[in-house]
Amino acid sequence: MDGTGRQFLMKHSYFMLHLAVLCLGLSGVFGKAISLNEGILTWYRVFLAAVILFFILKWYKIPTDFTFKEKLHIAKNGLLLTASWLLFYASIKYSNISIGVICYCMASFFTAIFAPMINKTKFRLSELLLSGLTLCGIALIFHFDTSHQLGIVLGIISPAFASLYAVHNEKLTKKYNAICINYYQMIGGTIGLACLLPFYIQHYPISTFIPDALDIFYLIILSLCCTVGVYLAFTEILKKISAFTLNLSLNLEPVYAILIAFLLLNEARELNLSFYVGLFLVVSSVLLQYWISSKKSA
Repeated sequence: MDGTGRQFLMKHSYFMLHLAVLCLGLSGVFGKAISLNEGILTWYRVFLAAVILFFILKWYKIPTDFTFKEKLHIAKNGLLLTASWLLFYASIKYSNISIGVICYCMASFFTAIFAPMINKTKFRLSELLLSGLTLCGIALIFHFDTSHQLGIVLGIISPAFASLYAVHNEKLTKKYNAICINYYQMIGGTIGLACLLPFYIQHYPISTFIPDALDIFYLIILSLCCTVGVYLAFTEILKKISAFTLNLSLNLEPVYAILIAFLLLNEARELNLSFYVGLFLVVSSVLLQYWISSKKSA
């Protein structure tokens, strides 16, 4: 394939990536709007996603003739994603959408560290510098705010699991069908979280397990569009771009999520100068990575 063809594929991948990130920005909004506890919410999300993927596999007659060892290997990676979602929603529940989604920007920082360690490659100075730029942006956005300490701590741990998921998933996409990968990962998350929920509920009692009509509507949209659609897109995109670039692009999710939260949930926050400077640094880190990637693919 010539340079023009490669550039077209890269531009298409980036377009799909940002469309997926826009949809993902809604997941935090739904997480705040749904009245369920973060543990129950996350379980319903992975369970409904597994059901949707099951029917997709049957409809398109996609073969799932994997060995038990292969299924288990894929499902284990789903536990990482489920843990990330659980902590993400806990961060939002204990603080607000802004804190949850901005902390998720740490995924690129963790990936810059985890990817070389797992793949046994050299650390890339450009990735570490870009991640440092993101960290500076996050610090300015929070303006060293300590009013939501628990939410911030949970929010920072969440992207650590997300980055581990992305690094391992990058390997899986080279070998297996994207829909099959996500199906077994959602099954792994459903079973794994179901086993942990009794202990979780014992420490964090909840008032109800059953969602009301509005919660069911939100959960279906969350599972169909913000889970199945987004993560199938991510799995395909990882065939063209790196896990670091994907996670760095997720840094734009707070922009979408905060705007949506402000418009739909009236979750206002003081947008001072440090917020805009921090947001500029976060967006700049993404644009710089695109520029570096385009130079490599040219």
